[in-house]
Amino acid sequence: MVFSKLTAEQSQPTRQRMEKSTAIIGFAWRKLFSLGLCSFGMLSVAGDFSLSNSALAAEKVTKLPAVPVPKDNPLTDAKVSLGKQLYFDGRLSANDQLSCATCHDPAKGYSNGEAFAVGTEGKAGGRNTPTVINTAYQDFQFWDGRAKTLEDQALGPIQNPIEMNMPLEKLIPKLNAIAGYKKQFQEVFGTDVTPDGIAKAIAAYERTVISTDAPYDKFVAGNKEALSESAQRGMKLFFGKANCSACHSGPNFTDNAFHNIGYGDGSDIGRAEVSKLAGDKGSFKTPTLREVARSAPYMHEGGLATLEAVVEHYNKGGTPNEFLDEEVTPLNLTADEMADLVKFMVEGLSSESYPAHTAPVLP
Repeated sequence: MVFSKLTAEQSQPTRQRMEKSTAIIGFAWRKLFSLGLCSFGMLSVAGDFSLSNSALAAEKVTKLPAVPVPKDNPLTDAKVSLGKQLYFDGRLSANDQLSCATCHDPAKGYSNGEAFAVGTEGKAGGRNTPTVINTAYQDFQFWDGRAKTLEDQALGPIQNPIEMNMPLEKLIPKLNAIAGYKKQFQEVFGTDVTPDGIAKAIAAYERTVISTDAPYDKFVAGNKEALSESAQRGMKLFFGKANCSACHSGPNFTDNAFHNIGYGDGSDIGRAEVSKLAGDKGSFKTPTLREVARSAPYMHEGGLATLEAVVEHYNKGGTPNEFLDEEVTPLNLTADEMADLVKFMVEGLSSESYPAHTAPVLP
């Protein structure tokens, strides 16, 4: 692909689209080199794949690395325990009822089973609650990527007036008045409760919400009984004709990038709100597909109730718009192929060791 210099006669949408494409391609190549996955054999995922080639492509990306941990927030058992308590504690909200786990519920795929979450004042948010599962591996947080780390993300929902609605100037003395929290903060951080400590503790806990060793992983590791025949056909489609792996790539089944997939009414501009690039209009972060069967409904607006509906959306090529991602085109899948594709996601990416955490005893 060659990008020539744009002339004055070329349209602004073309400029914006090429600007976005150039940025995405550059990001993709940097990511592939950083992961050691830059091999033309692995990149050739479109077209008619044999099952063996599909499995080979999958083998190259199957194993998740160790969870990345920032140097200024090392994991300790005491810190993770503290973070888990904070995560499940409704006292971090204005009405003492809403916790992080209210909307990111382990029993609901660390989402909430609804299109939108409802905050302390009964107000609904404008986007679907994203899962916490494997967010430790992601380069961006929130649908629009406005936070880069779990630490950056942690305090946002707590303070948001339409979510937990708890200003930090009220939260800090509230938690410091709880002897159990004050003692643990001193032990973990050497200080009383602070915003930085809250963020680091919650982020530390969220780095333990990990899903791996799904039937898919076992299959590509050599256990050919790990996937049913239908799921194997679906895997072939995922890495081949259906082109899912164009965006849902790598061991976490996400490219950590943003795409306009032709979904929604266009009122939510997505990543463009953060990047200020017109070419990012309607683009949202690619979510992980690990444990995806547990976190319905889907899409940034939560408007698709089932994975079948999601596959149907992509099969028709999304809704046309000027910034629709180049990878989103009609797939011409048959009804049986769509069923097999769903079977792979449901059966293949759901782990028996799902992190089904329960609320701890609170101080």
